[in-house]
Amino acid sequence: GSVLDRGFDSKRWSRWRPSVCICQHETLLINKYYLLYQKKDKTLCDLIINDISLISPETETYPVCLDFEDPWDFEEVYEGLYNYISTLNFDPDEEEYLFHITTGTHVAQICIFLLTESRLFPGKLLQTSPSKNSCGTYAVIDLDLSKYDRIAQRYRQEMKNDISFLKHGIETKNEMFNKLIEHIEYVVLRTNDPVLLTGPTGAGKSVLAKRIYELKKLRGLVKGNFIEINCATLRGDAAMSALFGHKKGSFTGAVNDRAGLLKAADKGMIFLDEVGELGPDEQAMLLRAIEEKKFTPLGSDKEEQSSFELICGTNRNLKDDISTGKFREDLLARINLWTFKLPGLRDRREDIGPNIDYELKRYEEKNGIRISFNKEAKEKFMTFAQLPDSVWNSNFRDLNAAVTRMSVLCREGRINADIVNDEIERLQNNWKNENTSEDNTLMNLLSIEQIKAIDLFDRVQLCEVVRVCRKSDSLSHAGRILFSVSRIEKNKTNDADRLRKYLSKYGLSWEMVKGG
Repeated sequence: GSVLDRGFDSKRWSRWRPSVCICQHETLLINKYYLLYQKKDKTLCDLIINDISLISPETETYPVCLDFEDPWDFEEVYEGLYNYISTLNFDPDEEEYLFHITTGTHVAQICIFLLTESRLFPGKLLQTSPSKNSCGTYAVIDLDLSKYDRIAQRYRQEMKNDISFLKHGIETKNEMFNKLIEHIEYVVLRTNDPVLLTGPTGAGKSVLAKRIYELKKLRGLVKGNFIEINCATLRGDAAMSALFGHKKGSFTGAVNDRAGLLKAADKGMIFLDEVGELGPDEQAMLLRAIEEKKFTPLGSDKEEQSSFELICGTNRNLKDDISTGKFREDLLARINLWTFKLPGLRDRREDIGPNIDYELKRYEEKNGIRISFNKEAKEKFMTFAQLPDSVWNSNFRDLNAAVTRMSVLCREGRINADIVNDEIERLQNNWKNENTSEDNTLMNLLSIEQIKAIDLFDRVQLCEVVRVCRKSDSLSHAGRILFSVSRIEKNKTNDADRLRKYLSKYGLSWEMVKGG
């Protein structure tokens, strides 16, 4: 504070001098005072130390000479302050530290703030200012934002908004999925490292990748474009060309130069869906592009550069592919620093309702027609959707297709029970044709109210019992299969009676089960 602290005559005591006045406050006791000065101000520094000893004898002062050729040079000032602070042995558990930010150039003040905010200086800022009282006023500023209620509340709200953005505003109820999205939001806003999204087909990997990009774009973390490619569609020279570009004449059909998708993603983001489908040559090139941000287009002897962020998606177990030689271990090590597994729709059945509402909203925005379910139809479809037999092979693609079909077929904007029945039959047939599920047996045997009254645990068991019964020749045959273990321990076995009583608990008989 060589300007504000100047003055050698007696009048200096009637003025506010920030470096001296710090020690005039009864509520601010300074035990040790490290006074930073430049060599040209040595005389003034000695005067200030002497004045401090007069007004605060208990304060020990330590002059520290930090000489800058240009006190307005950010790099020089930051480096000088950083190097000095690095020599100090701080003990925050035993001592409280303050860094006076009032004096010095604006560059010095910025550097002081950065060192304190980053916790390289483990203390708080001290801000002083003049007042009618010659000793002025002071304020201690703690840069730990979590200690400020309004700031912390604003941060939590911003985080909540970001999470909602990643979920398209869908109020999902699945606790594990919500925690997953919260974790993803935290990571992607703090790193530009590659991200790997895994999970079954249709779980929403490509949609989430696009939302991650859009969120980072809103935050100013990426500037370039979002590029998406399904690697399963790439083979041979076409794969190398699509990703890394080519020069004219480098292969048959290369009639013009092509920049390639990695170049198009410069300063942006590229999403490589089904990355496990890439061939060995593309994997090797991609590894170098990730590590060095450099690659060579086909037929070129000149390297290209691209500073891209990468998200990969796969429904395969890439570790298994490593053991079979289909995927490079070093490439997986680079892309799976952050791996997030998206659950399928069958593992998030409580989220089916909110996603149906979202699909109806999307249909309205696209077609300008508002669609809704009547009460009976909504209950019937929700019961069907949440049953164990509803496998949702293609996950949200199945759900989107179902809602779209019912929306197109409904009249006057209301989906009724007949439309739902037809859609249920269509989905069941599709899943059965894919050899992944039989008929939805409970829907054919019990009413919606009866099904809703059965715990999910018991539904699963009942479905399996019905399937065994339908494959068996008789009640006794089915009983022998179902009770094959426990019947060994019984002296007298009556499997048929045991099975009959089990079915009757749900209002069912052998004849009903066999007849469907």
